[in-house]
Amino acid sequence: MTMRDQAEDQQAEIKRSGLIFSPIKVGKGAIAPNRFLKSAMSEVLAKQGEHLPNECHYRLYQRWAKGGTGTIITGNVMIDRTALGEPGNVVLEDDRNLDRFRKWADAVHDVRPDTQFWMQINHPGKQTPKFLTSEPVAPSAVALGKGLEASFATPRALEAVEIDTLVARYATTARLAKQAGFDGVQIHGAHGYLVSQFLSPHHNRREDDWGGTAEKRRRFAMEVYRAIRREVGPNFPVSIKMNSADFQKGGFGEEDAFDLIDALTEEGIDLLEISGGNYESPAMTGARQSADEREAYFLDFATQARKRTTAALAVTGGLRSLRAMEAALATGAVDFVGIARALTIDPELPIHASQDPDYSCEVGSPSTGVRSLDRMIMLAISFYETQIRRLGQGKDPKPNMSAWHTVYLTFGALGKAAFKKRRG
Repeated sequence: MTMRDQAEDQQAEIKRSGLIFSPIKVGKGAIAPNRFLKSAMSEVLAKQGEHLPNECHYRLYQRWAKGGTGTIITGNVMIDRTALGEPGNVVLEDDRNLDRFRKWADAVHDVRPDTQFWMQINHPGKQTPKFLTSEPVAPSAVALGKGLEASFATPRALEAVEIDTLVARYATTARLAKQAGFDGVQIHGAHGYLVSQFLSPHHNRREDDWGGTAEKRRRFAMEVYRAIRREVGPNFPVSIKMNSADFQKGGFGEEDAFDLIDALTEEGIDLLEISGGNYESPAMTGARQSADEREAYFLDFATQARKRTTAALAVTGGLRSLRAMEAALATGAVDFVGIARALTIDPELPIHASQDPDYSCEVGSPSTGVRSLDRMIMLAISFYETQIRRLGQGKDPKPNMSAWHTVYLTFGALGKAAFKKRRG
C-alpha cells in the first residue's frame, strides 16, 4: 500500500459525525476537508545562510497531512533575508530555488491532495534579536520594553519609500507561494511583528500617511492585503492572523481590532485567525489566562467578531479537548479550531480525536527547576521546537522528554544561538 493510499484510508476514518469533521468552503472556491487548522509555528529547521525548506520540512508537514489536519499553515516565511525573526527561518523573496518550495507543497499534496496548505508570510520589524540584526526597522524608533531592550536593538523608523517596498515584498512572496503550489497565504499581522507594529499606537507614533489615526495605522495592513490580492487574483485564499488585542497599555485594542475586521471584510478577506499579545505581553501562550479560560483563549472576542464579518473565522490558543473544540464550533462564532503545540506531540490528533469522543491532548510547561536557565533557553518554546525537529527527522514525538534533555538537544541543534535571546 502506498503512502497516499494509507492517507486516504485515514481520511475515511475521520469522516464521522461531528461538526469538526465536516468540510467547509473558504473564500470563492477552496474546500477544507475538516475544521482542524494547524496554526503557524516557527520550525527553525532551515540551514543558516540558506534559509530554504529542506527534507526536514517535507517530512514534518507530510506527517501533519497524513495525520488528518485539513488546513495546514506553515511557520512564518520571511519576505527579506536581511530581516529574520530567528536563525533557521525560511525566506522566500525571489524565484531562485522555487523548486524547493514546490517540493514542500508537493510533499503535502502527494499524501493528501485535499489538504489546504497555506504559507504564512512575515517580516519581524523590530522583533529580530541583536545577533541577527543590529539595526532593525519599524514604524517608529520605539524600543521593546519589559527588559527585552537588552537583546533587541532600538529600531530605525522606516522611510515612506521603504514602506512601499515592503508592501511589494509581501505581494511578491504571495505570488511565488501560489506559483509553487501552495493553496493559500496568510499575512502574519499578530504577536508584535511588523504588521502588528503598524497597527499599534504604542509602537506606531508616526504622523504621516502611515500613522497618527487608527485608519492610518491600519493602512499598512490594508495595503499589504490589497497588493497580495492583486498578485494572486480573486479566487486564491488570503488570510490574516491578527490580535484581538495587544494586552499592552496604549497598544492595539479590541475596538481597533473590530475596525480592522470591518475594513478587511469589505475588501474580501477569506479567513481571519484570531490570537493576541506580543513579545512584551505574550497572551498567545496562555500566560494571561486562568485555569478556567485555558481552552479557546479568544472565543469571546470571536463571538463579537462573528457579528461583523462573513469571512471564515478561526480561533487559536488553548484548545486541547475534542469536546471544547466541538463546543467552540457549535457556538457558530468560529469555523475552524486553530491548534499548534498539541500537534507537535500528537501529529495524528484529528485521527485520534475521531476515535475517542473524550479525546484530550494535554500540553504542559516543562521546567529544569532552574528558572534562569528555563528563561535563557526559552524552554516553554524550545520543548516544542524539539518535538518539531524529531518529526522533521522522521521520528515520533516524545511528550515525556525531560526538560534537561530538551536543553541538551536545543544546544546541539542551535549551538550558541540557543542561549541568545531569540524571542520575547
